[in-house]
Amino acid sequence: MSFNHFDDQGRAIMVDISAKSPTLRTAIATASVHMSKEILVNIMEGKVAKGDVLGVARLAGIAAAKKTPDLIPLSHPLALHAVTVDFTTDPEAGVVRVESMVRAFERTGVEMEAMVSASVAALTIYDMCKGADKGIRICEVKLLFKEGGKSGTYRREERP
Repeated sequence: MSFNHFDDQGRAIMVDISAKSPTLRTAIATASVHMSKEILVNIMEGKVAKGDVLGVARLAGIAAAKKTPDLIPLSHPLALHAVTVDFTTDPEAGVVRVESMVRAFERTGVEMEAMVSASVAALTIYDMCKGADKGIRICEVKLLFKEGGKSGTYRREERP
């Protein structure tokens, strides 16, 4: 396995993408936030003291995608063309599933932007609800899909 973030002397480098042609890049990532059923019902009914949890988490996820190169040291600054953050709730299980989609016409992929977006949206849910339960868990941050560029399309196939 070869890692391209190191030079021939083992020093960390930002990969040179200047010779690559821009293509439309898309990535979708997800994270799951596990909590009590009561807290999730309060989120859905708008009864959390700090306000609109999912609305704030959506904005945090969008902002995070744009800040990825400030957080991940070898990540390239990209001109993002679209960022969406959506939520699916399962009140019986006490789970909020965060899904972030990032799209850009660039020379390198947007997987990190999508994963940072999903992670920060999930962390924001935790932050806004931690007063009610510090046992909330963030789980399963993962890339679901990516397309564009030389490596082509990737679609996660869940394993049993």
